[in-house]
Amino acid sequence: MKAPGNHVLITCILPRGKAQPVLCALKDEKNIITANIKRARGAGRMTPMAYRGVGETTEKDIMVVIINEEKADEIFEFIFDRAEINRPHGGIMFQQKLSAATAFSLPDLPYEE
Repeated sequence: MKAPGNHVLITCILPRGKAQPVLCALKDEKNIITANIKRARGAGRMTPMAYRGVGETTEKDIMVVIINEEKADEIFEFIFDRAEINRPHGGIMFQQKLSAATAFSLPDLPYEE
């Protein structure tokens, strides 16, 4: 079933451990459950260790959020502030329009600590 309306995909590449608190804030404060976190690992080209030929790897959180186009700028700003993107090495984020999105809902389960 196609979700009604136009949708935007917000993608954030954050330092490891930064995405989970942002995801919880999205759920608790904005009632957004259309988000996911993945982990990635890689080596940067411009790191000090790269000049020595040593492969320095870092882990990152990749958070993706699908949201209605009408709320995209508000949620983008919310994530930007919560994830502290404006700090050095704070990460990067961008948004893009989606041609389609599928509606889904989670079962109503008790909260787990």
